[in-house]
Amino acid sequence: MAKIALLTAGGIAPCLSAAVGYLIDGYSRVAPEAEIIGYRNGYMGLLQGQSVTITAQVRADALSLIEHGGSPFGNSRVKLTNQADCVKRGLVNAGQNPLHVAAEQLVTDGVTILHTIGGDDTNTTAGDLAAYLTDNGYPLTVVGLPKTIDNDVVPISQTLGAVSAAEQGAVFWENAVNEQSANPRILLIHEVMGRHCGWLCAATAAEYRNRLKRRKFLIEAGFSMDLLDIDAVYVPELPINLESEAERLRAVMDRKDSVVIFLSEGAGTAEILAEKQARGEVVQRDAFGHVRIDTINPGQWFADQFAKSLGAEKVLVQKSGYFARSARANAADLALIKAMADEAVTSGLAGVSGVIGHDEGRAGQPLRAIEFPRIQGGKVFDTGQDWFSALLGEIGQA
Repeated sequence: MAKIALLTAGGIAPCLSAAVGYLIDGYSRVAPEAEIIGYRNGYMGLLQGQSVTITAQVRADALSLIEHGGSPFGNSRVKLTNQADCVKRGLVNAGQNPLHVAAEQLVTDGVTILHTIGGDDTNTTAGDLAAYLTDNGYPLTVVGLPKTIDNDVVPISQTLGAVSAAEQGAVFWENAVNEQSANPRILLIHEVMGRHCGWLCAATAAEYRNRLKRRKFLIEAGFSMDLLDIDAVYVPELPINLESEAERLRAVMDRKDSVVIFLSEGAGTAEILAEKQARGEVVQRDAFGHVRIDTINPGQWFADQFAKSLGAEKVLVQKSGYFARSARANAADLALIKAMADEAVTSGLAGVSGVIGHDEGRAGQPLRAIEFPRIQGGKVFDTGQDWFSALLGEIGQA
C-alpha cells in the first residue's frame, strides 16, 4: 500500500498551503487507503524524522487550506549535498551523508511517494535525492511541484505562486505610492523580489499599471494618473545606463515633483558586490551559495545613485517581497495548482518521478513530470515580449 509524504521548502509563496490541500484531497479521492504524512520544515524535518500525520479529519477539511498563505508544515533552506552545512546546523552527525540519512528516514517511515513543493533549489535537491534513491536501490518515487514567485525554473513555463505574488505586489504599491504626496521632489523605489530573474518585477509593474488604468482621476484638480504612474522598471536582464537614466528621470522629477522606480532586487547586484569586495567586505551567502540579498540592500544603492542627480528632497525605499509572498493564492494560481496537484498524484501512483509543469521544450503539450536532470534555476526573463516592450514604451523608458 502506498504511503505518501509531503514537504514544503525554500522561501514561502502564495501556493504552498493550497498545493498541500489539493494533494491531500487528490489522494483521499483516488487512494483513500493510503497513509499521508507531512514533514515539518522541509528537508530539515525529513533529516530529523519530524512529521505530522494527516488524519481523517484533516483529509475531510483539506481544501480549507486554499484559503491560507504560507505553509501548514513550515519551510527551511537545506541542501542535502552540502554536508558541511548540514553538520554545522546539527541536522546530521559528522561523517554522515545527508542523502543517506534522508533515504533511511523515508524507509523508516515507510514512505513510497515523496512530494517536494518548492523552487529550483528544493527540486534540484529533490533530484539529488531521487538519483541517490535510484542508485542505491530504494524503491521510492519523488514528484515535485514548482513553487517560486520569481518564475525562473527551467524548463517550466509558469511556476506556482508567481501570478499571485505579482498581483499582491501591485496591491502593496497602490498604498505605498501615495507617499508621492507626502513631500516635494520625492524619489520612491519599489524593490521587488527577483534574485536573477526580472519576471516578477515586470509582471508586478504591468499588473499595477493595469489596475491604475481602471481608476478615475480628477484631472481638472491636478490629480492625474501620471502622479501615481511608474517612471522606470529595472530588471537584471537589461543594462542600466545610470547617467542617461538620471538625466531622463530628472526631467520627470521637474515635471511631476516625484519619481517612481520599480526595481528587481537582482538588478545592479554585480556592481554592488564589486564595490563591497573592493572595500574588503565579506558577502554573506546561504547554504546554496546564493548571495543574501537582504544584506546588500539594492534599493538603497539605487537611491544613493539617483538622489543627488534628481535633486530629491526625500527618498523612500519600500519592499513588497514579504507582503507578496505571504499571500494566499489567487484564482488564476489556484487553477494551475489544482491541475499540477492532480497530475502529481497521477505520477506518484504510477511511479513516475519528476517535477510537474508545462514543459517549454514541448510547447502546447499537457502537464507532465519533467525529468529532474532538466530542472535548473536562473531562467532568464525574456524582455523582448510584446507586453513588456509596450510597458517600457508607455512609461518612456524604451
